Amino acid sequence: MNDQQLLRYSRQILLPQIGYEGQQKLLAAHALIVGAGGLGSPAALYLAAAGVGRLTLVDHDRVELSNLQRQILHDSRDLGRAKVASAQARLAALNPDVEVVAMHQRAQAKDLRALVAQADVVLDASDNFATRFALNAACVAGARPLVSGAAVRFEGQLSVFEPARADSPCYRCLYRDGEEAEQTCADNGVLAPVVGVIGSLQALEAIKLLTGAGDTLCGRLLLFDALRHEFRSLRLRRDPACPVCSTTEATQAAGR
Repeated sequence: MNDQQLLRYSRQILLPQIGYEGQQKLLAAHALIVGAGGLGSPAALYLAAAGVGRLTLVDHDRVELSNLQRQILHDSRDLGRAKVASAQARLAALNPDVEVVAMHQRAQAKDLRALVAQADVVLDASDNFATRFALNAACVAGARPLVSGAAVRFEGQLSVFEPARADSPCYRCLYRDGEEAEQTCADNGVLAPVVGVIGSLQALEAIKLLTGAGDTLCGRLLLFDALRHEFRSLRLRRDPACPVCSTTEATQAAGR
């Protein structure tokens, strides 16, 4: 690190759980963020500010006026612009140390395995089950940690899945395809700070994974109720019948 970097990250380096070595790990790390909207905005901002060296953002959407209530990577000048392009410019202005790769495309299952394989940590900031299931499958196959967040109305949830751990569940252990009704912000609404809370916590968990600081949420589901300002933590167990992480390929990947 040069003198400017030592000054920029000095408050993190002071933390004994991070220190100089932890900051070096962040600068050398690569995080994949799928979704540059309500959750991806605070997650990307905090990861860039913290000095994660490379961020890859995947999102096919463009900035709309209704996004600006909560998607803080973008502003009124970005209307009609690709979200990843807007995000790239904002993050570059925040921290020029960070390389931001902007991918203006849908997160297709056929592309995700290659993208996940290049990353050290993956953040699911998407807004639909199809993408979440595909991203989870790619992370299990590639043995990459997945930080999964969701928010709607006044509620949020967060968990971490670590396929390299034999005891870790995966996202499909929690949700089965077609069992849960899709709930979107467009249909149900969302309070802006709720996505800010969950997206910020996603960045926190990603930093902990990259540096080894503290304990992650692996094996737990954190539930946030903004109306009561309550957090609850539920234990999650690996499903031995899970169609994703119980397969031979997944078991072998976890054992490597």
